[in-house]
Amino acid sequence: TQCISGCVCPAGLIFDGNGGCIPEEECPCIHNEAMYQPGEKINVDCNICVCKNRKWECTEDQCLGTCTVYGDGHYNTFDDKRFSFNGNCEYTLVQDHCGKSGTANGTFRVITENIPCGNTGTTCSKSIKVFLEVRSYELILGGEHISVVKRGQTEEVPYTVRYMGMYLVVETTSGLILMWDKKTSIFIKLSPGFKGQICGLCGNYDGNGINDYTTRSQSVVENVLEFGNSWKVSSTCPDASSVKDPCSTNPYRKSWSEKQCSIINSNIFAACHSQVEPAKYYQACVTDACACDTGGDCDCFCTAVAAYAQACSEVGVCVAWRTPSICPLFCDYYN
Repeated sequence: TQCISGCVCPAGLIFDGNGGCIPEEECPCIHNEAMYQPGEKINVDCNICVCKNRKWECTEDQCLGTCTVYGDGHYNTFDDKRFSFNGNCEYTLVQDHCGKSGTANGTFRVITENIPCGNTGTTCSKSIKVFLEVRSYELILGGEHISVVKRGQTEEVPYTVRYMGMYLVVETTSGLILMWDKKTSIFIKLSPGFKGQICGLCGNYDGNGINDYTTRSQSVVENVLEFGNSWKVSSTCPDASSVKDPCSTNPYRKSWSEKQCSIINSNIFAACHSQVEPAKYYQACVTDACACDTGGDCDCFCTAVAAYAQACSEVGVCVAWRTPSICPLFCDYYN
């Protein structure tokens, strides 16, 4: 109804938000709050997306699913359900024989054994067993090395082992890839053909995180302890109970833990904050750093930060966060 002073763009052009006018087809695309110009490419999982006419055009390849276990019993399932579970037993992480009778044979089974790493009853995943080809092969990962037990007469070896930087990688012919940092972090990758065909603490990989708490008897529960305890390998093993907050048990470590773990929320990881929510990784870091009260506190802290850095790397944000004073890696050694 009245004149407003200011600048307008000529007909056919639109304001770009930075004081300029551009044709509509030159408008940027937005992904996780970041702006990308036409023609720019980003990686989303295993697919490549190109910005065109304000929209993303992506390839539609089927990507590997990833389950992550790190530190003091922190889990992120194939369907991106996050939870924490502790217990001093062997537990099934993932297997592909999930019939209600439990008698059907599968091609693989991954078991992890939790080993205490503090006075507060906290545990860390450190020993891993991988059973392949109906138990013909057993791979035992522990003490920073791998050993193999062969039981059957099969001629073809159904796996390969290689080293990738700080990780030991086991790749099987059935489509399972296991990455282990030789300490407390485990990354399990599965081909899409296993969607909805697996079970264990890593969930059922059906694209729906709501039903990931599926017990060994194939019932869906809400209680994480009931879910976790159902996947212990030995029935004689005691059930895990809820663990006290280690920062309450060790209050003298709380301020140190919060200060150390603040690196996750700092500008060092700023480029990743919009891509991967840091809050849960920070809280897991504080909890673990408080819990490791009998040595190994650097390992607990470094593992927790490395888990966030790895999640950032998975979405294409590579952060150089290690320094000679913060969790150094001796690259010459790993090379």
